[in-house]
Order: sequence, then C-alpha cells, then structure tokens
Amino acid sequence: MSKLPVIVGFGGVNAAGRSSFHHGYRRLVIDALPQEKASRTYRSLAAVMGIPAEQAGDESQRQYMRDHTLIRKIEGNLFDTEQVAWNKRMALSGAEGVLQFVTRARDLPDVLPSGWEVKELDGGKVSVSVNESCNVLLPTTRKIEVSTAGQLPTGFDPASLYASRNHPRGLQMAICGASDALKSMGIEWQVVMDSIRPDQMGVYASSAMAQLDDNGFGGLLGARANGGRVSSKQLALGLADMPADFVSAYVLGNVGTSGPSLGACATFFYNLRQAVNDIRNGLTKVAVVGVAESGIDPRIIDGYYTMGALASDAELLKLDAEKGLTEPDHRRASRPFSSNCGFTISESTQFIVLFDDELALQLGAQIHGSVPDVFINADGYKKSISSPGIGNYLTVAKAVAAGAGIIGDKAIKTRSFVQSHGTSTPQNRVTESHILNETAKTFGIENWPVAAIKAYIGHSIGAASGDQLIASLGVWNDNILPGIATIDHIADDVHQSNLRLQKEHMEVEAGSLDVAILNAKGFGGNNASVTLLSPLLSEKMLKGRHGEKAWQAYLARREQVQAAAAAYDDAACETGLSVHYQFGENVLDGEDLEISRDGIAIKGWASKVALDFDSPYASWLPKQD
Repeated sequence: MSKLPVIVGFGGVNAAGRSSFHHGYRRLVIDALPQEKASRTYRSLAAVMGIPAEQAGDESQRQYMRDHTLIRKIEGNLFDTEQVAWNKRMALSGAEGVLQFVTRARDLPDVLPSGWEVKELDGGKVSVSVNESCNVLLPTTRKIEVSTAGQLPTGFDPASLYASRNHPRGLQMAICGASDALKSMGIEWQVVMDSIRPDQMGVYASSAMAQLDDNGFGGLLGARANGGRVSSKQLALGLADMPADFVSAYVLGNVGTSGPSLGACATFFYNLRQAVNDIRNGLTKVAVVGVAESGIDPRIIDGYYTMGALASDAELLKLDAEKGLTEPDHRRASRPFSSNCGFTISESTQFIVLFDDELALQLGAQIHGSVPDVFINADGYKKSISSPGIGNYLTVAKAVAAGAGIIGDKAIKTRSFVQSHGTSTPQNRVTESHILNETAKTFGIENWPVAAIKAYIGHSIGAASGDQLIASLGVWNDNILPGIATIDHIADDVHQSNLRLQKEHMEVEAGSLDVAILNAKGFGGNNASVTLLSPLLSEKMLKGRHGEKAWQAYLARREQVQAAAAAYDDAACETGLSVHYQFGENVLDGEDLEISRDGIAIKGWASKVALDFDSPYASWLPKQD
C-alpha cells in the first residue's frame, strides 16, 4: 500500500520573519489576528530582529517591525542602492599624443600592451608612456534602477548564528532554515535516526540560481576582472546543490539519499516531488525538503532588470503617476493580478520535514498537512525560453483532479483554494488567471479563492513555492486567507469569472477547506502544481487507515512532542532563531562500518543498511536447476 507523505515540521525565514509555528504567515495577516496571536508573532519578530523581548509590546517598536519586514526599499546592510559599485570603461589619451603616468613596478601587467614604454624610477616606481589611446576600467558607483526587494527582516544576520567561515549567504540561510524545521518537530533528531535504517532518509534541497555572491560564483567569475584572486572555496560553495550538501553534512549527518533538483521558480516543488515519490514508494521514511535562495544582489537585479522582468523605480512611478510621487511606493511594488510592471525579487529559505504516515504515528509527530501528489509538465515547443506555454494547464488540472480523487468532485468545488504563482508581471496576470479560471470551469468551481502572497514578500525565485506551501499551512491554522493587499483593482485583462480575487483578507470557517492547490511557473517551461491536504483531512485519513486503537496511542505520544515543540517556540520568541551546526563532529570513515552480507552497520545508527534485496527482475530469468 502506498505511503502518505506527512508534514511533521517546517521552518525557515523570509521577509516576513521566522516560518516555524506560522509566525511568517501571521506577519502577512497580522492586522486581522486576535491580539494574543499578534503579540506572540511580534515577540518572534523582535527576537529575530535583535529587539529586546521586553520592548516587543511597545507600539513604536511594533511599527519599526512592520516597517522593516516584507517588501520595502533595499537596506544598506546588503548594498547601497544609491552607490552600487561598478567599473566604468574609459578610453584615455595624452593631450599631445602621449599619455604618461607613474605607478609601482609590481603593479605592471606581466605582458605589456603594445605602445607602452617603461622607464625605471627610484623607490620601486616606473614611468609609463603610452603612444596610443589606453582603455581602462575606472571603479565608480551608480544608482541602481530597482531599489525594492523582499529583504530578510532588518537586524537578522544568518552569518552571526554559527561559524559561517565565509559561506555564501544562501548557504547560511539553508543552515538556518533546516535547523528551524528540525527543531519545530518536537522530536530529537537522534530519536528519528534510531527509528529508521540509515538509508531510509533523504535530503532534497537546492537553490535555483546557485550562490552568486562574492563567496560563491559571483566572486569566482569576477575575481580576475576586478583585479582579485579566486579563493579555494568559491567554486565548490557556489554549486546549486550545496544547500542539500550542507544540510546533509552539517545538520543531519545524512548517509541516505541526496536528491537536489532545479526547476527555476518551481525549484522547491521539484525537490518536493522527488521526496513525495520516494516516500510513496517506500524508498525513504524521512525526507527533508527545502530551498535557500539569496537573490538580492546588484548583479542578479541587473540581469532580471535587463530582461524587463523586474518592477523598476521608473515603471512604478508611472503606475502611480496620478499621485505625483517622487519616490516609488516600495511597499506596493508587487501587485499580482492588478495593473503592474514586473516582479519584486526577494530572499528566502524554506524547509519542511516529511515522514511516511507509519513513522509519524509511531513517533507521535505533529501533523501539519500532507502531500499526496506533485505534478510537473513542460511546455512543448516554445517561441522563447521565457514565454509561457501549455504545461501549467496540465499541472493545475491534474492537481485539482488528484484532490477530487480524494475528497470527491462535489467537495472540491467548495472545499479548496489556490496559492497562485502570482508574480506581478503583466504576462503572468493574464496567463495564470486563464489557467486557473479554465480549470475552475472544468471542475465546476464557481468562486475559487485565490491567494497571491508575493504581494507581501516578493518573488524568492527557487524558494517561492516553498513560501506558498508554508503560507498555506498557516491558512489552516488561523483560518485567514491573505488578501492581495497591495492592489486597488483587478486588471481588465485578468480572467476571473470563476475566481475570487480580492484585496481584503478572507476569513474562512475552521475545517471548511480540505485542499490547497499550489502553483508555480518557472522560466524554461518548469511548471509544477501541488495537491496539499489540510491537517484535519490528513488526520482523518491516517485514523481511517491505521484504526482507532493505533490512533489513540498516537494521540498519547503526540502530547509530549507538542510540549517539546512549544518549548522551542518559546525559546525562539525570546532569544531568536538558533541553528544546529556540526562541523568536524562525529565524522565517519571506513573504520566506523561493519560490513556483512546482510547489512552495513554504521556507528551512531541503531539499524543497519539492508543488503538483502528482493529484485523485481529476478523472475524474468529462466529457472535454473
């Protein structure tokens, strides 16, 4: 019988704050929360942002927290938008036909350009005469065209939480996200390790764009052009699979599967699909799934701006021309399904922990939801690599059909909602709304609720679909579907006859929504849609499968797990996010293995890696005497 992948822990951090215990989601709807829940989320934000806990209730500090989270003007700890470093190309020549200058002899290039004459001077200097024009790159600064992003909360520095050793920012974030997810479980990691074989675990994590800052590929590719040197770490740490490698090696001690996938803006769902398939097929019992993406970098912004994909300052001012603004409305830069001009880039790390349903009951794990299916389809032949195609029609329709296959065609009409890709580009508002609207018509859904959380936190590229999943868990916990708060109207070209798109938050009755359809579209035809089941429906399914006696025993075990998880949240609300990072500890080599015909015993693991394989292909061979 197929296993059900159950979400037993989740965590991370994005522009809305810490993800675990729904704090990041609650920042999106904090104006609609009861006072007690809002206060706790302010405490969580204060701890993340370095504000003393006793000041978390002060209104001026709360205003500061609101102003310095979500989408806003890029702040100086990343870079100064008014003074971005670059090299200005200049052609120099002398007034009388000969250009002369003095420099240190050791600064001369190994191969002198043609037309250079060099004379030695005292003190290790030389005089250079250039008979022809000379091209130079002059270090200077400029104002960047895009000054808005979904930056991590002000005051949060992932590098300060552990010995980061010049790690790229994306890998620092990966350590934070995975640690938060693990600690949110309320189950010690050693207990999990003792409950499975070493090869029944998998880590499915990556980044869509790799690590492009100076500690990664950015520094590698720019070193010689900027007169510097390549470091020994930049190439290795820049690889897109490094989030999985770091989490495996320094957080989990994973010796099972490592399955990083890339799918542009659908990367989190590509990783999730591998994990779901492996759990369903019994290949793994525990899967850690995530993405870490740090894209707020002038070079990355230049790339997307040149493509015409980002909401630039100039275009935002045009949108609000009637208001006479002299500075863009940074907070409203992202306006999904309304009049808009491009997406707003952001940074995020999101991780979830999946158990198969059997292990979840065995360990008394919390059940935050479950993932029965992930669908991926390409676009077929295309005009351009960035243009939309037909693949997303297939993934959305299949995701809805999968949900209907569980709760029925009648229930899917009223008991589901959508987390849209909702990038805030003029093209997306037309194409995605048509996909969702046509799917709704096909399944008889008349007023399908649609959320678009990029209005709050921007587009974190590979991590964006992880942002959507985490927010969906929050909807079921607090019964509020975030409105598209940055818009004042729906654009005329949006297809919405069967959709419910609104600015205001939508309060829903507890237990009234069973299924969330999560949608992601990526450059190159990387389309992915997920069927996500509510915690209430997931629990009903597990109780139905395992029986009343097993369910009651599970509930008793879960009490202790919930208490341990709550204790972690209490600590994190006081002192901030803490990380689990083991560098150079419990390192294994061949002497730590005991290899026998029936299995391989590994130091630190209670069970062996099994070697007694029953091959499905054995029966294909003729019988031997």
